[in-house]
Amino acid sequence: MSTPVDDPLDPLSRERSHLAGSRAALRAMREDVESLDISDVTANWVNAEVLARQIDDRIKALADLSDTPLFFGRLDYLHAPGAEQAEGAEGERFYIGRRHVHDAEGDPMVIDWRAPVSQPFYRASKKDPLDIGLRRRFGYTGGDLTAYEDEHLSDPAAVTLSGSAGEARTSKLLQQEIERPRVGPMRDIVATIQPEQDEIVRSGLGGTVCVQGGPGTGKTAVGLHRVAYLLYAHRERLARTGTLVIGPNKSFLHYIEQVLPALGELSVRQATVDDLVAHVEVRGADDSTAAVVKGDARMAEVLRRAVYAHVSMPTEPVVVVRGSRRWRVPAYELEETVRELLDRDIRYGAAREALPQRIAHAVLVQMERSGEAPDDRVQDAVARNSAVKAAVKAIWPPVDPAKLVLRLLTDADFLAEHAAEILSEDEQKTILWAKPVRSVKSAKWSAADAVLIDEVNDLVSRTASLGHVVLDEAQDLSPMQYRAVGRRCTTGSATILGDLAQGTTPWATRSWDEALAHLGKSEGVIEELTAGFRVPTDVIAYASRLLPHIAPGLAPVASIRENPGFFEVREVSGTKEVVLACGELLRQEGSIGLIAADARIPALAEALTDAGLTYLAPGEETTRQTRLTLVPASLAKGLEYDYVLLDEPQAVVDGEPDERTGLRRLYVALTRAVSGLVVAHGAGLPVQLG
Repeated sequence: MSTPVDDPLDPLSRERSHLAGSRAALRAMREDVESLDISDVTANWVNAEVLARQIDDRIKALADLSDTPLFFGRLDYLHAPGAEQAEGAEGERFYIGRRHVHDAEGDPMVIDWRAPVSQPFYRASKKDPLDIGLRRRFGYTGGDLTAYEDEHLSDPAAVTLSGSAGEARTSKLLQQEIERPRVGPMRDIVATIQPEQDEIVRSGLGGTVCVQGGPGTGKTAVGLHRVAYLLYAHRERLARTGTLVIGPNKSFLHYIEQVLPALGELSVRQATVDDLVAHVEVRGADDSTAAVVKGDARMAEVLRRAVYAHVSMPTEPVVVVRGSRRWRVPAYELEETVRELLDRDIRYGAAREALPQRIAHAVLVQMERSGEAPDDRVQDAVARNSAVKAAVKAIWPPVDPAKLVLRLLTDADFLAEHAAEILSEDEQKTILWAKPVRSVKSAKWSAADAVLIDEVNDLVSRTASLGHVVLDEAQDLSPMQYRAVGRRCTTGSATILGDLAQGTTPWATRSWDEALAHLGKSEGVIEELTAGFRVPTDVIAYASRLLPHIAPGLAPVASIRENPGFFEVREVSGTKEVVLACGELLRQEGSIGLIAADARIPALAEALTDAGLTYLAPGEETTRQTRLTLVPASLAKGLEYDYVLLDEPQAVVDGEPDERTGLRRLYVALTRAVSGLVVAHGAGLPVQLG
């Protein structure tokens, strides 16, 4: 980059000129890729397809989104990065953006935010300037650069906005970007990442990180940006091993699905836990008591016992006939082989595949002792011998995971045999099905049953491991679900995101140490985010009244926003007044969420329709024409709206099986607002709100 020199007469024009030049350079980069001719550079059609797909992904990654700033900041170094800070050495200037852009000569015009040289944009301070003389933030209206704000980090001078002097304790442009109204899916926070967030984002690939973060602390965004950073820093490795983002439901995944593509990352798969364990069709549901038992980590040992109970010790020898010779492997030798395989604790299926080779090897030893010289082909032939196959089938029969779980849930004696001293008799009765089932296909499997089948599937054959997994809203997972996720990153690492206060399942996580243990990542580091960037001060203060009742040991989120936000508790006499309140909020700019207890959604939907107000369901993308979303409280987790109208808080609490879960559900609903919250109630408010 060039040595920092500004036009003192019109610096804003110079920055606009650099933006125009950068957009032209990005367009040229895209055109270069589009013009590539690969017709004669691939050996076969398979390679051609792969290369064509890679080129297509590259073209998409180089898209210039008109409403997304190409760069959002600038760093002026006092010295050249990486060079000795010698007296008189000249620094360089770097524009920081979402992706790298270079000119025709290959010189960078915009530096990727993930590059090491960009890190001081997020970490530098007046106490530790990191060799930065000036940090500049840019303000945009649409895609137009309209303002800038300077921080002279090596100088005690005040912050300057658009060239005018004035002191400010916090960046006004930063606050404006954080509080900017939103329509549509979740945006990236690459321009507003804070130092404590950046430390998590840039943590290494080798370690697992668990982030406890209250509402508005940016934990979801931190997790997604960590994926983007890891893909930048370890692209080849993760291209081989894969990355996965796991969310609580389809609505949530739809809400966040544009964040990584906006950062140029198109290859990250998204799924729910139910997607991962979809070995059977889920058509049934458990009551909470049965679901708690099925989700308990003790079920893993019950399943392991049931699987390996299929192995029986041989009582008869194996006799292999080859030509005129008969080779006999005695029962005691077979038993030694079986016990050795059991002691090795390898997968059931892998041991079953190894057993015929072990028997064949025993036969080959006898052949060699008799003077023959068998080779590997003879061993393979013996392993395929009908007598050997019959012995393997009798000793180590195949196990169908779904059939095994079905038998456990329908055969009281079979369950009692393998759950002895693990589950109580009452717990066993709780998970037993009341009616017999004819087959796996006709069974009405629950989501918890599918997780059990996944556990057995892994006991039989190892689940493939990914390079990195991000698990969001993790506090709602059962121990068995954690195990299912952990199987997907046994040789990789994970980023776990959640808030213990927002756990709304009967088996909600009690501590992150327990969660990491169930994941198989006990060595993971637990980080806590307590600074609230999204939820207004008055709103988070009101919602935090519930914390002593739902998570006594948890520190409340401290909102750092200067704008306290709009907050009102309003008494209403019926759904018509709720609809009128929606109309009032629609006069504001941004998205509106009407959150209510699930049981009240049909009545509110009818009232909105009668009033002529169009609305969306969670997961449907808001537009400037349709900004109102009707949200069941059970689906509100992880979503955000500029303004929220919360209908009947007591009904939200009453809609859950117990008070603590209901209060946690209410805490989630209260903290979905970014700019303002109206709490509408006809019945009394929960006493915990004061």
